[in-house]
Order: sequence, then structure tokens, then C-alpha cells
Amino acid sequence: MICVQCGHQIDSLFVQYSPGNIRLIKCDKCKAIADDYIECEFMILFIDLILHKHKAYRHLLYNCPNLYSQGLFWKSGILYLLLDTSRRIKGELGFSPWVLFHVFFGNLMFISLLLVATKTFLNSSSKTTSYKDVFQAILVSSYLYIFLLPMMVWKFPYSVLFIVDIIVLSSNAVAFKVVTESTMTRCIWTCFSAHVLKFWASRMREFPLLGAFY
Repeated sequence: MICVQCGHQIDSLFVQYSPGNIRLIKCDKCKAIADDYIECEFMILFIDLILHKHKAYRHLLYNCPNLYSQGLFWKSGILYLLLDTSRRIKGELGFSPWVLFHVFFGNLMFISLLLVATKTFLNSSSKTTSYKDVFQAILVSSYLYIFLLPMMVWKFPYSVLFIVDIIVLSSNAVAFKVVTESTMTRCIWTCFSAHVLKFWASRMREFPLLGAFY
């Protein structure tokens, strides 16, 4: 667990005197409340995620261990792929047998580039990011894909997909800034490159030279 204000590692977030009676602990480094989201409503946390506040991502990525239990972790991964598939279907205005393969292959390239970049480009000398941290950062920062579900029922302009992609890209950059402690510029360029590779890999069939393999 860490302090959501400064990122300093701490042993406990609160002291419980009795059921429902707790006292939040202050960080030894910055002297602020280590994690004030413990007593906040989820809507406040969600708004801070939309505002790209680093402390909101620190809370979800480090101080919510139950959120990443093995079963829920894989379910979140499957939901992410399904939402990305719905985004592709919405963009192509239809479904084809290749859509699932393209979505899976595009995300495979996306994750692979992020893993390689994290190990070779983003990690600082005092910070080592695990593969699990990378996956968690992707899942948490792609929360806006949930808004693609209403788009499968109601008609929205295609520009909405572009707006969703931009916000997800910026959210990915903030999440990787939190887990790697790298510079924001490096995180933005890494996530942007990964999204470009994902876009290219998921549309290989549309390129003349690569389409010959299909």
C-alpha cells in the first residue's frame, strides 16, 4: 500500500478501533492523509479518475487488493476484450468472422509493446514494474470503454469513438506514470505508440500487402 498523495510506501491505511470506527493514518513523508478515498463515495473516485488525478489511480492500483483477486482479474480482462470488440463492430458498422481475431491480435501487439517499453524505457533506476502492474494499469485506465455498451443500442456519431480513444489514451498515460514513476512525456509517447500499433495490427487485412496473407 502507498500514500495516494506522494506515492510513499506505508504499512497500513487506517486503524480500526471497532466495527465502523476507524482512523485514517497520515503519511510519514508528506504528513497528509495517506488515502482519503477510503471514506469517500465511489462517485467521487470516478470523477477524479475522469479528471486524471494521480492519487485516484494510486488508490485503485495499490490500495485495493480485493479488486485484483485472480477471478476478478481475468473477468476484467475478458470484459476489456468484449468492450474493445464492440468498439470495432461499431466502427465497422457490422460484424465479420475476422473481427475477434483482429481485436485479439491488435491487443496482443498493444500489450507486448507496453511490456517491452516498460522494462526498457519507462522504469526508473529505483522502480521495477511487474507484468501484473502493467496489466492492472491497462484495465483500470481503460474504464471509459464501458460507455461503449450504450453505443451498441443507441446511435452515436462516429466521432464519439475517437473521443473515447483519446480519453483512454490519456488515462493509460496517467496510469503508467503512476506504476512506473517515469516522466509524463515518456508515458504519453509509449502509450501513443502502443495504440498506433494496435490500430495497425487490428486492421492488417485492410492493407494491400498484408491482405494477401488472408
